[in-house]
Amino acid sequence: MTASLPSAAVLGARAFAALQGLNRFTDEPGKLTRLYLSPSHRQAAEWTRGAMEVAGLAAFIDAAGSVQGRRDGPVPGGPSVIIGSHIDTVKDGGRFDGNLGVVAGILVAQALRDAGIALPFALEVVAFGDEENVRYPTHLSTSAALAGVYDPAWLETRDAEGIRLADALVAFGGDPSGVAGLARKRGAVKAYIELHIEQGPVLEVENEPVGIVTAINAQRRARVCVTGEAGHAGTVPMSLRKDALTASAEMALALETIAAAHHQAVATVGTFQVSPGAANVVPGSVAFTVDFRCPSDDTLASMDAAIRSRFGEIAARRGVGLDFALYTNARAVPMDAGLQDALAAGVARAGGNVAARRLPSGAAHDAMAMAALCPSAMLFVRNERGISHSPLENMTEADAGIAIRVLLEAVLELARREG
Repeated sequence: MTASLPSAAVLGARAFAALQGLNRFTDEPGKLTRLYLSPSHRQAAEWTRGAMEVAGLAAFIDAAGSVQGRRDGPVPGGPSVIIGSHIDTVKDGGRFDGNLGVVAGILVAQALRDAGIALPFALEVVAFGDEENVRYPTHLSTSAALAGVYDPAWLETRDAEGIRLADALVAFGGDPSGVAGLARKRGAVKAYIELHIEQGPVLEVENEPVGIVTAINAQRRARVCVTGEAGHAGTVPMSLRKDALTASAEMALALETIAAAHHQAVATVGTFQVSPGAANVVPGSVAFTVDFRCPSDDTLASMDAAIRSRFGEIAARRGVGLDFALYTNARAVPMDAGLQDALAAGVARAGGNVAARRLPSGAAHDAMAMAALCPSAMLFVRNERGISHSPLENMTEADAGIAIRVLLEAVLELARREG
């Protein structure tokens, strides 16, 4: 059945060649910046649509700005398996984040078409446009549209330049009134599979090219405001100070300790703004963010309670005010066990000394939204030092090829199960 399928080496070479074409499209020359609904997003969407058509898929750019490609199965309009990822990037991002998964889906469709393999279900490839959520304060909005969980309030949000999302969508060529109609019906999608770079160091440390995702971590984010009392740096005795910065610094270190005490948890202070910010003034206030994640909802709730309690104790002891405002609360999303097993079968059939390593994802992905619609799974690919969201993002052609071959074999495994 698979004798005429391309080798991992060929798939890797094809992937890198395709990425070179796709990554020409950027809003910032010399950098890869492709924000949702930007001119470069439109160019990349057009390129992706063309690549899908070359691979034998009927393709179009949908109302929300995603690119959808489909090859029907034996029943026109019947249930499908979707391979997907995203083509938007962060500012000055990396070459592989999202883009590799889209290219991988196209190459799988092309390989099956070229080998003359008819699947018992439709095969779709989707290139989502708003996974990074950099330009607008959304959350996986384009995959949420397909999953039927799109928040209409997102259309009224504005970017840093004051442009409303609905207006940007119209300028892009989309249709705000058509977004709700993108929602797929229950049962219309049999499975969603996403290939993505790991964005972490685990696979490299364990010398494995691929890993199967068990769950996408639960995540909470909060804005923290610490209010002390500004004063002269030379005249206020240490014992009488209400220093918002030292209190905030102690809270940041406490956050680190709390995360280390919980299994597979991470926590980060990502921004830190000090006021008034003068060398000779005791800081009067500090605003900072906390981001904490782990694979378990219960563990995350325990962390939340510990963080609030410890921050409160520090504030009381130091005589400062504290405001802790949660603004993101995403539950953990387990990946489908049956699809994980299909990917494991794909690893076994891909050949080579490759283990079916399983690990959680600390980052959010479109699979998180799609899991609200259908069984979903992810395959991670090793990337150098785990660096991502950076122009230093890197991986090997060999690893890309292995991952795409595993994905191809997993689709064939799902076809076997139908038989």
